[in-house]
Parts: sequence; C-alpha cells; structure tokens
Amino acid sequence: MNEEWFGITAKGPTTLDGFYELFPRAAYYVIKEAHEFNPYAPGTNLSDLERHFDGISITGAMLQARGDKAALQTERLSRIRLSRLTTEFTTFSTGGSKLTTPDENDPNVRQFPNKQGFDHMQSIYVGVEAEPSANVRANVEFNILGNVAQNPIDEIFYENRGRPVEVMGVFGEETIASNNRIQLYRASYEWNTRWFNLEGFYRTGHYHWAYEGDFFNLYPEANYGPQIDIYNGVAPFGFEAEFKRELSGLKMAFGPELWWGANPAVLLKYTRNIGNTTFTGVYHEDLERQAETISSFAVPQPQTRRVTLHANREFGNFEIDLGGIWGGRPLVGREFQIYREYADGDFDIFVDEIKPEDNWGGKIKLSYMGGNFNWYAQSALMGLVASGGADQTITFTGWRLKDSGSGNQFHVLSGFTVQMGQFQFAPNFLYQEPIEGPIPSGVDAPGRPRNILDDPFVVRGNRETIAGELLITYDPTPETWMYAWDSDRIEDAAFALSAGFVYRHHPTTQDAAVGILPDGRSAFPFDGAPPARDLWEVHARVVSKPTSNFGIIANIYGGEAEANGSDDRLINRYGSEIRMVYNNLMLNSFVRVNDWGAYDYHRDFNLTFPFQLMADFSMTLGSPDWMMEPRTRIGVRGTYRTLNEFSPRFAPAAALDVNGEILPDPDLSGFSNGSEWEFRTYIQINI
Repeated sequence: MNEEWFGITAKGPTTLDGFYELFPRAAYYVIKEAHEFNPYAPGTNLSDLERHFDGISITGAMLQARGDKAALQTERLSRIRLSRLTTEFTTFSTGGSKLTTPDENDPNVRQFPNKQGFDHMQSIYVGVEAEPSANVRANVEFNILGNVAQNPIDEIFYENRGRPVEVMGVFGEETIASNNRIQLYRASYEWNTRWFNLEGFYRTGHYHWAYEGDFFNLYPEANYGPQIDIYNGVAPFGFEAEFKRELSGLKMAFGPELWWGANPAVLLKYTRNIGNTTFTGVYHEDLERQAETISSFAVPQPQTRRVTLHANREFGNFEIDLGGIWGGRPLVGREFQIYREYADGDFDIFVDEIKPEDNWGGKIKLSYMGGNFNWYAQSALMGLVASGGADQTITFTGWRLKDSGSGNQFHVLSGFTVQMGQFQFAPNFLYQEPIEGPIPSGVDAPGRPRNILDDPFVVRGNRETIAGELLITYDPTPETWMYAWDSDRIEDAAFALSAGFVYRHHPTTQDAAVGILPDGRSAFPFDGAPPARDLWEVHARVVSKPTSNFGIIANIYGGEAEANGSDDRLINRYGSEIRMVYNNLMLNSFVRVNDWGAYDYHRDFNLTFPFQLMADFSMTLGSPDWMMEPRTRIGVRGTYRTLNEFSPRFAPAAALDVNGEILPDPDLSGFSNGSEWEFRTYIQINI
C-alpha cells in the first residue's frame, strides 16, 4: 500500500516506479512517543501514565515533521543544480598600418574587423545539471552574449555569431543588431541500467575505438578543444551505448555528426574472445550526406557503408593484428577520371567507374615488445573507395608518420625504438603509393583534378610518399609519459625533451582540396594543388618543472610547408609556443616567422605573415591550468604581426583608389611591410 496511513504520514513526490515518497507528519512523532510508555512495567500506575502524556510536546513533534519535509524538499532540489557559471569581460584596442581595416567605424563596411580603435565584449556561460535518479544524469550549458566586439584582428571566434547582420526586409535592407544572443553551448547525459550504459554528447567530445578493435579507425576521436568554438561547429553530436549481460561486447554509436564533418550515421562494434584470439567487427552506415561544411579541416566525405573485421593475438613478445575492410558500397557505379602520362610527355584522360572489387582492403601489423628494444611493421592494400580513418593510436612512441587511413593506396610502415638509459632513439619509415594517381592541374577540359565534392575518391593524404623520421626522447620520469594526452598537466620532470626530424619525398602532385571562404560561404574545390616537391620539418617539445610552483613548456618547430589549396608558393616557417607558470601567475606566448595565421583559410589560400608575436599574462585564483581550462583569472594579452603581399588585409596606399577601396588584383609586391596590433584586457570568473 502507498497511502497516508490516516494522516500519520504525508505524500511526497513520486519515485521512478510511480510510488509516493512518504514522510512523517507531527502525529507520527506524537504517537511514537506515546507508545514508548509501557503500562505493564512493574510499579506503573495512573499517575505515571498522566505524567508521560503531559510530557509529550506537540510543538516538538511539529518541528520534527517540518524537518523531515524540508530534508525531502532539499533532496529533491539537489537533483537539479548549477554546474557552471563563467563570466568573461574583455576589451580590445586595435590599430595598424597599410590595412583595409578603416580607421573610423563606417556603417557601410561589411568586412571584419570593421574598425580600428576600442571595443568590448561580454560572454557568459551558464550550466545546469539534473540528476533525476542515481543512474541518470544530464548537463546543459548555455552561452549568453552582451556586446560583441567588431574590431578583434582575429576575426573568427565563437561569439561573432552575435554580430549585426544585414537582411532584406519589407522596406529594403535592414540591420539586425542583436542576433543569436543565447545559444546552447554544450550538453551531455548518462543513463546506466543493468542492460546498457548510455552516454550522449553535444559538443562535449568522445574517445575513439581504435584500442578496442577498430583497426581501420572508422570511429575517430572527437575532442577538438577551442577549434570547434572558433568555427561555431556542433560536433560531436550523438550518443554511445555499451551493452551488458548477454549483449556484453556490443557497442553502438548514433548521431547527426558523431565527429567533425561526419555524415549522419550509426556504428555497431562487437568484440569477442575465441581462445587466445580477440575478434572485433565494426559496421558503419551513413544515413545521408552532411550538407553543411564550415571548415576545410572537416569536409564531409561521400555517403558510405563499411564493414571491418579484426583479429588480435599475442605470441610471447610478439603481437599480430590482421584486418579486412569492405567499404564504399553506395559508390559502386560512380564515374571518375584516370590520368595516364607517357614517356614522350603526352597524356590521356580516361573515364572509369567504381567496381565491386574497389570496395575491398586489408591491413596487417606485427609488433615486438622487448623492453629496451621494440619494433613494428605494418602494411595495407586499400581499394579505391575502401577508406577508413587516420590512425589515432600510439605505437611505442610519438611518431608523426602514420597510416592516413585513406583508400586508394598501398603502404608499408616500420619503425623501432631503442632505450639507452633515460634516452630513447626511434627511427620510423613510410612508403606509400596510390593505386590511381592524381590528375595534375592544367590538363585540357574535360579533364580536371579530382575533388571529394564531385568524385568518389581523391589523392590527398595518400599521395605517393617515401618518408623517414628520427625521434629522440629524454624522459627521466617515464611514469608520467611524455606522449600521454594530458602530458602538459601531469609531466613532472625537471627537464624532459622530445625532438624529431621528418623528411618526405613526394614525386607527384595531389588532387584538389576543398576550401572555405573567410566569410564561411559554401565549400568549393580548388583548381589544382602545389607541384611535386620534397618537404622537411623539425619539431621539439621541452618540459621543465623543477618545483611544484614553477614550470615551462615549449613547443618549437621549423621547416618547409605548402598550402592546402592550389597556390604553389613554398614557405619556410618556424616558431615556438612557450607557456610558463610561477605560483598563480601564467605566461602564454608564441612567436611565428613566415607562417600561416590561426584559421583554415589561411593555409588553404597560403596567406602568411612575416612575423607574429603574442603574449598573454594572467593571474589566477588558485593554481593555473596547463590545459587552459576556464579559471577565475585576470589578465592582459598583446598581439602584433607584420603584413606583406601574402597577408590578408594588406593594402598599401598605392593599392587603393581615391575612395579608399582596394583596387581589383593590385600588385602588392615591392612595398614595405604593414602591421596590425591588438591589446586585450580580460577578467574571467569561473565557478
């Protein structure tokens, strides 16, 4: 029975099973105290009974009942609580020379930044967490905007969705000054039962399945840090379910965009041990093709269906991984062009179509783990559309030459590590060749470089490559591993170093990449790619934390690089990023020479700056966080960069007309450099 017991108890809220939660009324405590008298005790008389009942306090019973009611209400209120409150108050002062950015705020200017001078911004994050029961939890966070600055020199950022927009109204063109002021920032939920554990995510990230038998990396990691905020993306969006009991070993993922640029899809993974061998099967089905592209980093691939099978077994110090893939089934029958060049320099363009045998691929990996000496070798043959994902696992150390996961390729990878005291030496090698090579730019129509928007496959990361690298690591505290994902936070060595050199020989060009214009307009294919050339790079990471309240982390790089788009200019870039913590003070800075800017479109169009310098100095309540998570802090930030003919917004006076507008296709070479700068103050309060 689930009743009030004739007024002795009261009904509270219902449980998940639909029963009322009961709590005692004052009558319960009065009756309880009355029943404490034993009329049959030796020597008990009527006076004892009257004295006992006269001592019963109705007021005390009422106070006890009110306390029970308040405790029940408090427990109910605790099921929903404030999980986050972050307020950010920022000011921007900007300036520069030889810029298209106007000196005064002109209402007719459509570009951003649209002025030099002073502006300010307020951005507030509010999170609410609900826990209706011990096994169900949900959290949602919202971003609320005040004023949105118009003058930051890094013009693309999360809050810029609130900038004024021009629309065509009833009386002509109108300006919406307050646009999208409140937006869902991120959300997550968990639901654990005896049959499954369910985790949902919206812009909160998830891990990959590559260490769980996803040998072809069909389900990649989706932790993007500030990048997803910069482009106002919504990935990852979906849920994962891990099943239990009779369904143990089965996992499922479903969502509109499980990783950045993913098509709406469902994935199933099942793992089972048979004897000493672990078998894993993964099924991936795209429901339709993603229509929106907001970054050239994450261009949606053609709609596909894929199945993989993987077997893993250990033999003493050896481990073998063997897998096969069947993928790209909906692409069968789609046409593509083939380029054939002859010894005399002549060439032909043929048209072919995807056949069923182009859906198949296979990969094998053999590893030896011997302590001071470790070795691996891997090889794969992938059909034209048998594409997986880039390898996100770490084999022994932090090598950069890895399997791209693309279809249309044959590759061999091999490397080894040698431990000598606290030093590790690790050479690594790659040979890679596409089955069908790229189509160079400049061929006669209807021939053209392939692109992933119009063709079933392309030659990009799977271009012909012969490469080698040498990685040297000095790590006196291997228990805090140098290549752990959170190494910045946990590494505690007084001095640790990782330094590498990579050389890539590319005897051919690539097919065309897909670019996004700076204003975020629709994706488009470039008309080609940079020519065949060799590239090299050096990189180093230095960590020094000699005391608990002082530390420095430096990331240093240099080498040759080329654009993602069709510009053929080779750049020699180098720079470093340095973070330093002392007690509750933190310095975050970088210097870059002849390098791209912060955005995808800078590398797409080969837009570089001769010199970039940034320094951010802040004081934090408590200890600063190496991972740059929100903190209660106050700080200042300065950014300075020079401009030349390869930089965005560079406009010497000779390139402008009498109205101050930049001339069409001006010749910007031969002019002295321009500059732009920004000084920022900020206060961030985080709970």
